[in-house]
Amino acid sequence: MLKIGVFGAGHLGKIHIQQWKQIDGVELIGFYDPNDDNAAGAIAEYQVPRYDDMDSLIEAADALDIVSTTTTHYEIAKRCLLSSKHLFIEKPLAHSLEEARELVKLVKEANVKCQIGHVERYNPAYLALGEQTLQPMFIEAHRLAQFNPRGTDVAVILDLMIHDIDIVMHLVKSPVRRISASGVAVISETADIANARIEFDNGCVANLTSSRISLKKMRKMRLFQRDAYIGIDFLEKKTEVVKLKDGTGQKGMLDFPIEMGNGDQKVISVQLPEVQPSNAIHAELSEFASAIVNDHQVRVSVYDGFQAMDVAHQILRKMSLHNELHNI
Repeated sequence: MLKIGVFGAGHLGKIHIQQWKQIDGVELIGFYDPNDDNAAGAIAEYQVPRYDDMDSLIEAADALDIVSTTTTHYEIAKRCLLSSKHLFIEKPLAHSLEEARELVKLVKEANVKCQIGHVERYNPAYLALGEQTLQPMFIEAHRLAQFNPRGTDVAVILDLMIHDIDIVMHLVKSPVRRISASGVAVISETADIANARIEFDNGCVANLTSSRISLKKMRKMRLFQRDAYIGIDFLEKKTEVVKLKDGTGQKGMLDFPIEMGNGDQKVISVQLPEVQPSNAIHAELSEFASAIVNDHQVRVSVYDGFQAMDVAHQILRKMSLHNELHNI
């Protein structure tokens, strides 16, 4: 039985505690949170033991799940890694790029499993693409949320956009050539709305927009590649694939014939991949536990987490420079 300890019993921490209690082959031994209100809520709702100090929880567990505030990730993760414990760390990996770089080094030295909580990799709408060949040359993403004071200690890039950054880096697999960005702090002390344009060496361009002051929620990504358009709605859990095909074959119910102007017959084929309902958080935690027990690679590695942070911080720097130049 794999013994799991959780750091953090806030909003997301309680969700993780709930999910761990439902995963087979796992024993949730307890949690650590210095906030008495958070702790009391977790104990009352899930009847899980509270540990009074971090080191006791680390010593008792086989693997730790860090769902505390971002500013505490590095200190807790370093303690766990120096004790050679497997780690699940909620995104973003750390508070600063220097901390993230050090954690990558410590994970390698400890030779343990470390997964980062970029949960959209487990979104059923994204998973529905399955074996689709994805080679996007233009990506557009909109991630909009209604205002919530929770999470405003960091800019919207690290709070929301980093989800899309991770997906884009996973899809494109090419070095970043150039980044431009702008953003504005509207309600909080950090940027609440931002736009970033990422250009890659292979010619792909990603245009990402994130806002936490929207009147409605939206989590959509559109991929454009040679002869295909792919739409992913992470919020509504819907996926569509539109392809241009030769018009001589058998046509499907959602195929639309078109004339290309040179006599060629083509067909616009609309596919709606089946989206299997699933709980993304449950899936990522289950797969992390399986990676430990069965010794296979995690889906979102510590390097993936570092790469997303690296790009996010480049965006932050470009945004700051843009604001200085325009006296925003």
